[in-house]
Amino acid sequence: MRVDTNVTLRQLRYFVAAAETGQFSMAAVRVHVSQSAITNAVLQLEASLGARLFERQPTGVRLTAEGHSFLQRTRNILDSLDDAMRVPRFRAHELKGKIRIGASYTVLGYFLPPLLARFRTNYPDVEIDLRDISRENIEDAIGNGDLDIGVVVLSNVSARERFDHHVLLRSRRQLWTAADHPLLGKDKAALEDIAAWPYIQVTVDEGERSTERYWQARGIRPNVAFRTGSMEALRGLIAHGFGVTILSDMVYRPWSLEGKRIEARSVLDVVPDMEVGLIRAKGSEPNATVDAFCDFLIQICGTN
Repeated sequence: MRVDTNVTLRQLRYFVAAAETGQFSMAAVRVHVSQSAITNAVLQLEASLGARLFERQPTGVRLTAEGHSFLQRTRNILDSLDDAMRVPRFRAHELKGKIRIGASYTVLGYFLPPLLARFRTNYPDVEIDLRDISRENIEDAIGNGDLDIGVVVLSNVSARERFDHHVLLRSRRQLWTAADHPLLGKDKAALEDIAAWPYIQVTVDEGERSTERYWQARGIRPNVAFRTGSMEALRGLIAHGFGVTILSDMVYRPWSLEGKRIEARSVLDVVPDMEVGLIRAKGSEPNATVDAFCDFLIQICGTN
C-alpha cells in the first residue's frame, strides 16, 4: 500500500502538542493557533497514515496504540531537526574530553538516555562516563570530586544551596488507575477519595518519601496495599485493578506489559511536580566539556 508522505512539520508539531496536552483547545493555546488548525492537522495526519491517532472523549483526547507509537517517532524527527538547527556542527565537533555523570534509577531509565544520544551526535569526541547510583551517593561523589555532574530527582535533594543546580524538567504527578476504575467517574479525585482505595507504592528513587510529603501536608495517609521497586510490576498491578497510585508523567505509559490500559487523571489537591535537574559542585572550576554538557541539556530541555 502506498503511504502518503506529504506531511508537514507544522502538522507534526500540532500533533505532539495535542498528544501532550490531551485537549485540542489546550494544544491550540500552546502553539498559538486556532483549535480548528489543530483539528485539521490531526485529521490530515490520520488520513495520510490510514489510522486513528486519538480516541475522542468528553474531556479531551487520548492516544490510540497507533498514536502512541507515532508520537515516539515524531518526537525523534523533531528532536533531530532541533539539534541540526541549534548547534553549529563544525564548532561542536572540536570539543574533546571526558564527563563523569551520575544518574539515579528513574532519571537513567526515563529521562537521560535520549538526551545523551543527542549530545553524543553533536559532540562525538567527548567520552561519557555514566554511573547508575543513588541520589545520596551522587551528592557525596560530587562533593569529593569523583563526579562532575549529577542528574537527579531534584525534588529529593536536601539543601540544594550546597550545589550549583538547575531544573531541567518539571513533571506533573497524576492519579493512575485501571481503565474501568470507579475514580474515573470524577473529573478530578481528591486525595481523600484516593485514600479509600488500595494504593500501590513505588519505592525506587525515594518514591515513598516523596509520597509522604504531600499526603502528610493534607493530614491523610494512603491505604498502601503493595510496595514495589519495579515500575513494570506497578503498572501490571494498576492495570489489573489491584490498586491506584500517583506518579509523574515522566514515567507514565498508557499500557502495562501485557497491553492492558492504564489511565491518568489530575488530582484535585495540590500535588507538587517532580523536578529533575542538574547538580554540580558549587563554584567549580570552568571546564569546557562539562560546561558544554550542562548548556546543551539546559537548551534542549528549554528551562530557565
